[in-house]
Amino acid sequence: MGVARRIRARYGGSLAHLVLVLGSFALTGYAGLRLLRGDTLGIVIWFVGAALLHDLVLLPLYTVTDRAVQHLFRRRRNREAASRSRPVAGRINYVRVPTCLALLLLLVWYPLVLGRVSGFSAYTGLPADVFWGRWLLITAVLFAVSAVCLLVSVWRARPRRPKAGSSDQ
Repeated sequence: MGVARRIRARYGGSLAHLVLVLGSFALTGYAGLRLLRGDTLGIVIWFVGAALLHDLVLLPLYTVTDRAVQHLFRRRRNREAASRSRPVAGRINYVRVPTCLALLLLLVWYPLVLGRVSGFSAYTGLPADVFWGRWLLITAVLFAVSAVCLLVSVWRARPRRPKAGSSDQ
């Protein structure tokens, strides 16, 4: 048995996958060591605070919101089933994905979007008041692309009618 086959039997993946995973661990370790070289206590407090904020506040908040939106779609799907139209499965994802991306962008760039950083114009060369409008524009584009994807999905899922000249056998 060759080395690659033994690795696949023991590891469960290919040799290339193992090399990529080990490389990503090495890169993450290097970045962590570089990051902790500065204000170690402040970074540890930030990570613990971010984990607690996510687990105790944000996770319940977006879980409740997601369940409420699912409930709305479920009620609508039941009405559509009663009217004998074919519902599109997974419509909730057309709301989830752009919402998560927009909120992730806001979370990462909130100091700029909300104008909480003074003097940042020297670094970006942009006035401080452009970020809010750009975030709103990106969010609108995300939802518009999602709406187009939903329309294409609904269009593809509609029942096909036979053509006028064709005969079913």
